[in-house]
Amino acid sequence: MRIFQTLLAGAAAAALALPAAAQSVAPGAPGDTPTWVNAAKTGAGSSYEAYVDGQYRDGGPTGDVSRVWFSIADGVLTETMYGLIHQAQIKQMRFAVLTGSGLSVEGTDTTSRTEYLHVDAQGRPLSPAYRVVTTDRQGRYEIEKRIYTDPDRQALVVRTTIRAMAGEITPYLLLEPHIANTGVGDRGEVTAQGLFASEGDTHLALTPSAPFEASSVGFVGASEGLTDLADGRLDHRYATTGDQTGNIMLTGALPAVGAGQSLARDFVIGFGDSRADAESAAAGSHATGLDEVLARFNGEGDRVGWEDYIASLDQLPRLAEQATDGGRLAWASALMLKVQEDRTHAGALIASLSNPWGDTVDATNSSTGYKAVWPRDFYQVAMAMLALGDTETPLAAFRYLPQVQVNAQTPGNSGATGWFLQKTHVDGEIEWVGVQLDQTAMPIMLGWKLWKAGLVSDAEMSRMYSQMIKPAADFLVDGGTVGLLWNDRRITPPWTQQERWEEQEGHSPSTTAAVIAGLVTAAEIARASGDEASAGRYLAAADDYEANVEARMFTTIGEWGDGRYFVRITRNDNPNDKAPIGENNGQPAMPEDRIVDGGFLELVRYGVRAATADSIVASLPEYDDQTREDRFRVRYDVNGVPAFRRYGNDGYGEQTDTGGNYGVGGEMHAGQRGRLWPFFTGERGHYELAALMAVPSADAGWMTGQIDGIRQTYVRGMESFANGGLLLPEQAWDGVGDDTAHDYRPGQGTNSATPLAWTHAEYLKLLRSLADRAVWDRYAPVEERYAR
Repeated sequence: MRIFQTLLAGAAAAALALPAAAQSVAPGAPGDTPTWVNAAKTGAGSSYEAYVDGQYRDGGPTGDVSRVWFSIADGVLTETMYGLIHQAQIKQMRFAVLTGSGLSVEGTDTTSRTEYLHVDAQGRPLSPAYRVVTTDRQGRYEIEKRIYTDPDRQALVVRTTIRAMAGEITPYLLLEPHIANTGVGDRGEVTAQGLFASEGDTHLALTPSAPFEASSVGFVGASEGLTDLADGRLDHRYATTGDQTGNIMLTGALPAVGAGQSLARDFVIGFGDSRADAESAAAGSHATGLDEVLARFNGEGDRVGWEDYIASLDQLPRLAEQATDGGRLAWASALMLKVQEDRTHAGALIASLSNPWGDTVDATNSSTGYKAVWPRDFYQVAMAMLALGDTETPLAAFRYLPQVQVNAQTPGNSGATGWFLQKTHVDGEIEWVGVQLDQTAMPIMLGWKLWKAGLVSDAEMSRMYSQMIKPAADFLVDGGTVGLLWNDRRITPPWTQQERWEEQEGHSPSTTAAVIAGLVTAAEIARASGDEASAGRYLAAADDYEANVEARMFTTIGEWGDGRYFVRITRNDNPNDKAPIGENNGQPAMPEDRIVDGGFLELVRYGVRAATADSIVASLPEYDDQTREDRFRVRYDVNGVPAFRRYGNDGYGEQTDTGGNYGVGGEMHAGQRGRLWPFFTGERGHYELAALMAVPSADAGWMTGQIDGIRQTYVRGMESFANGGLLLPEQAWDGVGDDTAHDYRPGQGTNSATPLAWTHAEYLKLLRSLADRAVWDRYAPVEERYAR
């Protein structure tokens, strides 16, 4: 602590030596319109925090709870959250480097690689602490950063080494805060000993291990350091933004580095409800020692941290035996799923720690992006964590679910109850209110799995049946008229207002599969809870829905192939009337029989149909057809890997004509095209396993060979989509149209959303299914009732 106090004293003295210009107020408020950044993350992290009685509270085995998350893209620190998991406080932190041949900006003018700092003997990551190296494209410098959080404080650590490789360089740290989850309304102040930003009662303080040579704050595009450095000098230094607020950037100058030399600097960013709290958090990390902070983060020795979480996953080694990469992606996936849980609301599992296509998304207003709860993605993650042997997080997730279910007390609700909200903040704040029946069924399905695993007692299940499961199952039978915000539709199951892609209304194979599974499992829970009448009602509805699956969703006179296949969705009960489904994502309405997808495979996954059912087998050729024109084609094999779009005519992706991002300017564009989703490779692997297990009296040696074939095709295929940080994307490039400013190669993750929790979950579930030789998401009572 004495060393750090001496450091601060020296920094204060240096601050007094700043020229008078540095005491002035920055002009140019409010600055340029703010955006977020590239969503193709190569790293994402947070501290591991142990539960205390199933909740996050200070004082447990991991001490005080750290509520800081970070992400990495293009080799630089990007969105960094403090508070709730969606509350970003930083857009990015990067370096600008003055060289003898001009200014170079990290991320824009560099290449990068991302590695894990803490791995086991097999190279499998043991914590989400990273080593990131950026290299100037002209070979003039290299920057190494080691990034992790302080598990005992609201603080982020960035340890930096800057190497001059060809001539003298002068580096400048550039920090762009987006306090309170927006890029407007921020105030800034700088001194030699730190960079400070705030909005309202949220503050950050960046403190260096040695004073800055100079510092400045300004408004982006007008008076900030990067604009000032265009002439090769930081000659307009401003100490504060004064009373003005806006989109700001903070700059700290570092000493010049001679050719062949290097400079080491540590930076800690503290957060708090006041500047004093933020500075205290940063000072505490410095005082503890950043090597010790990392050891605590990792859980080395008798410290409790990420090593302990990994060690608690008793199924992980068995799952990793099914991998083809030695288990590296399995270990990374386990970390990523736990990272993407809120640390205030235990069990609140989000979709992705990113804002899709963030570099063109306006950050003027607060938005969650994918840092929110969808019960469908939530289910996938909880089931994967259960597959790993995590007995605590899925249980916390199940207990969390009632706060995102609509009931009589839901603010603004005047209609039907029992259904689950489409999308919410982790604290339950309502964001979107479309009714998706699979999202109402999946909480029931998760509860049944936990109950059968012995993690939910009979007594607790009886309570949850009354509180959550019965209202949900009743809605799956009766439906009702919604009365929440804009939504006043009448829902008549199994017709859904939105299917799993949140875009179309009607009868969907994937939604119907979940609804049937939800009702059959709800019936078992009802019976165990003494409600025989409801159990009978749920089974009767499930039987009716199941008996009409083909009649409602399987065309016999379709446009493709022999005309016999499941359609993606039909708005009425007739899949043969060639009626159009709705326009979406800039794409025109098309006849229902022209749009196919893989949703019918969910009927097999949950046990509603056998893998060998005629309707399933008949649909596979149309799903797999790679001769179809690009608009309607779904499958694209990439480097030998079966890969699939969501459906034909999908517009949720980059523009084929201009290479622009999805939804630029908040508008839909005709050239938009949805790309490949890697988790479909896992879905197909699950189907192939189910089909294999249906082969009667198979020879054991032959079966082993077939299992290995699935591993080599589908497991290895999913692993091929991982980036250098072992993160899996939402979408990967399909090679159609302009490859954008990123110069994407086929199979490379795009700027949609990485890491996608669902993709990591599907990978882990595929490993578990292969290890068990049984589909992990299969529901025995459903299979016994229908698929046999």
